[in-house]
Amino acid sequence: MTRILVIDGHPDPDSLTAALARAYVEGAGDGAVLLSLRDLAIDPDLHRGYRAGQEVEPDLARARELLEWSEHVTVLTPVWWGSVPALLKGFLDRALVIGWAFRYRDDGRPEGLLAGRTGRVVVTSDSPRWYLPLVGDTTVKQLKGRTLEFCGITPVRVTRFTDVRNAADDRRAQWVDRTRRLGAADAGVESRPRTPAA
Repeated sequence: MTRILVIDGHPDPDSLTAALARAYVEGAGDGAVLLSLRDLAIDPDLHRGYRAGQEVEPDLARARELLEWSEHVTVLTPVWWGSVPALLKGFLDRALVIGWAFRYRDDGRPEGLLAGRTGRVVVTSDSPRWYLPLVGDTTVKQLKGRTLEFCGITPVRVTRFTDVRNAADDRRAQWVDRTRRLGAADAGVESRPRTPAA
C-alpha cells in the first residue's frame, strides 16, 4: 500500500474541498494521512523571505516529516483569484524551503529534493471547465509545475471539479464518490462500492 500524504488547503472544514479530502483518505485506507492546514499552528509568513532562517514550529516539523515519509502527495484546494488560498500558499512557502525541498546546482538549474514521489492536485472552481484554459489554468500550473514538480515530485496528475457554485447536491455527492475512488487507485487498494447503512 502506498504511503500518501493528503494536504487539505481549504480554511473551512465544511467546504467541498474538505469533504473531498476526507473521501480521498477514506478511499486510500490506512496508508494515508490527512494534513488539514487549518489545524496547524504555524506562522504562514516568511518575514525575511529566504534571506534568513525562521523558527520551525512543531506542526511544521511534523508536516515535513510526513512529506519525507510519503510516497505520494495529494493536494486539494479551491481556485481563488487564479491561485490558492493564503493558508496553502503560506504553508508551501514555509515548508518547501531551499536546501530541504530543492536546491540550485552550480550551473543555476534547480534540483528537486523530494524526488521519488508521485503527486495529484485536486482543484475546485466556481468557473466552468472551459474557462480555465482561457485564463491560463494558473492554479494548476502553480501547484503542479512550479511547486510539486519543481521539488521533484513527478508525475503529478490533475483532477478538476468545476462550476461548483451551480452544482446540485447529487453532483457534489458524485464528486465525493469519485474522489474516494481516486484515493483507492492512488493507494493501490481495491475500491469497493459503499454499502448503505442498515
